[in-house]
Amino acid sequence: MVEIRIHGRGGQGAVVASEVLVTAAFLEGKFVQSFPLFGVERRGAPVMAFARISDKPIRARYSIYNPDHIIVLDPTLIEAVNVTEGLKPGGWVLINSPHPPSFFQPSLPGYRVATVNASSIAVAHRLGTSTAPIVNTAILGAFSRITGIVSLDSLAQAIRKAVPFKPEDNVAAAQEAFEKVIF
Repeated sequence: MVEIRIHGRGGQGAVVASEVLVTAAFLEGKFVQSFPLFGVERRGAPVMAFARISDKPIRARYSIYNPDHIIVLDPTLIEAVNVTEGLKPGGWVLINSPHPPSFFQPSLPGYRVATVNASSIAVAHRLGTSTAPIVNTAILGAFSRITGIVSLDSLAQAIRKAVPFKPEDNVAAAQEAFEKVIF
């Protein structure tokens, strides 16, 4: 079983990202779970969403304390919360940032770091606004590339099923991030 934790801020699409990710895995015949964790529901507040993907039925019904991989939708969260808490050694930390992975590596020793400028990709595809881009589908394209957990084709199908607003622009953003992720 693979467990993934997504860190974001309210309005960035962390919860939808976990749902799209598990939908893509489900389309590939996997067993899946996704669920959010957040406190006061307000735009900009830190939120977490979780995903489990397995070849066998998932019986776990508890929070994910030791994820295999982390996705960070807002790089300011790296300083605000301990995004790597419980992350298994060697796990991926995928960060939405224009900086290369080497920028973050000193503060994330022992983990594989990848970056993609999902914000600029989202803005280029008119997903959200320049001040509040919705980066969820773009970063999932990058996650698909670095982990291989789901294929880009399955991710595109899942986006079309789960994202009612601008599905083709969201698919294009995921495809662009798949190509542009740095790891």
